Amino acid sequence: MVNEEPNQQAHDGSPAQEPALRADPSASAHPSVSAHASVSTHPSVSIHPSVSAHPRTLAQPGGLAYPSSSCPEDRSVIKVSKRRWVVVLLFSCYSMCNAFQWIQYGSINNIFMNFYGVSAFAIDWLSMCYMLTYIPLILPVAWLLEKFGLRTIALTGSALNCLGAWVKLGSLKPHLFPVTVLGQIICSVAQVFILGMPSRIASVWFGANEVSTACSIAVFGNQLGIAIGFLVPPVLVPNIEDRDKLAYHISIMFYIIASVATLLFILVIIVFKEKPKHSPSRAQSLSYALASPDASYLSSIVRIFKNLNFVLLVITYGLNAGVFYALSTLLNRMVILHYPGEEVNAGRIGLTIVIAGMLGAVISGIWLDRSKTYKETTLVVYIMTLVGMVVYTLTLNLGYLWVVFITAGTMGFFMTGYLPLGFEFAVELTYPESEGMSSGLLNVSAQVFGIIFTISQGQIIDNYGTMPGNIFLCVFLTLGAALTAFIRADLRRQKANNGTPENKLQGQEEEEESNTSKAATTVSEEHF
Repeated sequence: MVNEEPNQQAHDGSPAQEPALRADPSASAHPSVSAHASVSTHPSVSIHPSVSAHPRTLAQPGGLAYPSSSCPEDRSVIKVSKRRWVVVLLFSCYSMCNAFQWIQYGSINNIFMNFYGVSAFAIDWLSMCYMLTYIPLILPVAWLLEKFGLRTIALTGSALNCLGAWVKLGSLKPHLFPVTVLGQIICSVAQVFILGMPSRIASVWFGANEVSTACSIAVFGNQLGIAIGFLVPPVLVPNIEDRDKLAYHISIMFYIIASVATLLFILVIIVFKEKPKHSPSRAQSLSYALASPDASYLSSIVRIFKNLNFVLLVITYGLNAGVFYALSTLLNRMVILHYPGEEVNAGRIGLTIVIAGMLGAVISGIWLDRSKTYKETTLVVYIMTLVGMVVYTLTLNLGYLWVVFITAGTMGFFMTGYLPLGFEFAVELTYPESEGMSSGLLNVSAQVFGIIFTISQGQIIDNYGTMPGNIFLCVFLTLGAALTAFIRADLRRQKANNGTPENKLQGQEEEEESNTSKAATTVSEEHF
């Protein structure tokens, strides 16, 4: 039945669709009027003029209901916020700070070995703990992202990053290696709250023609942090024998990073907002509408893993990123073996790899926003990564550092430039599932392969040399390139943005909206 009061309004001359728009939430609808089971919207917004929703809740991506006040006030308006660039740049900065702390030990591996009196493998674990911590925590953190939103996750990540930096200041004695391990573990937990954010921030805050660029900028910060982590520690902490002087130099580095982390945490508290007032794209608006408050978080994971294209991307992304993690962790050791005493240049080579990769990431993001050729771009970049790795492997032991700089930079341009491509391709393949879930699973794969490759290549280098270790990585990059060729470019988010009929969910909505409109009009006319 339809509430009589709205019908009276229609009799007085209101538009025929008005009764359906303002119907009492407790009233049942006309038998022919139905809304899609997964559609729930804010009372001030409807997908169609004749469709309204419960006034108190709004379904969010991931299937969790929120008070309507936490969501964009009007999803019928597609408009980008001026704040979006501030948000992504602030995220990029604290991601940079966290990434610096990941690599700050590995870039001067031999110096920390001498200071703390531990093995190279123990120092390697200060990098690998980032990978190990991520694996069991990513699903709980992805759930928290869906339940509490971007701002809470940003505050938690930046707070833990700040705390870990200050804890390390308590490890400035050779016998306090466990304290520096504790600080690094805290920072590694912070990383779990950071790595899965780029694609989510891009989708929530940026328009359809900006998402890939925004994701690249967000990933850019992490890469910049790694670059600074290669460059700064060899400069601040010289290779000297006097442990007291060495402790002084290490303290300068620790104080600088702790101060920066604290400043960024304060800025996150002040500046970082949950989401813009209006949806920035049609796809983002639909993602709110298509989510169901009754949907199971586990069922979302199951649906994602039934997507064969995404499963292939998880494997190929993990192979590429895992190789990058292994190279970053072991770069100092490899360079020192062939060029003794060149700790500073080892850091500069790492810097070259990452800076070139940042350039590649930004160019790739801009190219994707213009061309939307996700599959083709990903495949070309992957193949060029393999070519770059082969050339780097063959030139590392030639005795010419300038050649290593060139070949490492070329490899880095494609290898680290691939990382944001993977995030955005994953969102396309899994839409309208949560961006945090898809990027989180990519990162789990990267951490697993990163641990395997770092340990394996480290052992191969110790026993057989650097070339067999790098050939080992080339084999897996070849496998990744081959598997990438089998991924089908099912760009679901682009279909939503373009409104193409191939989007089944959208087609269902349009049909039901039409039925709803006709039913509302018929009811009003009969009463009249």
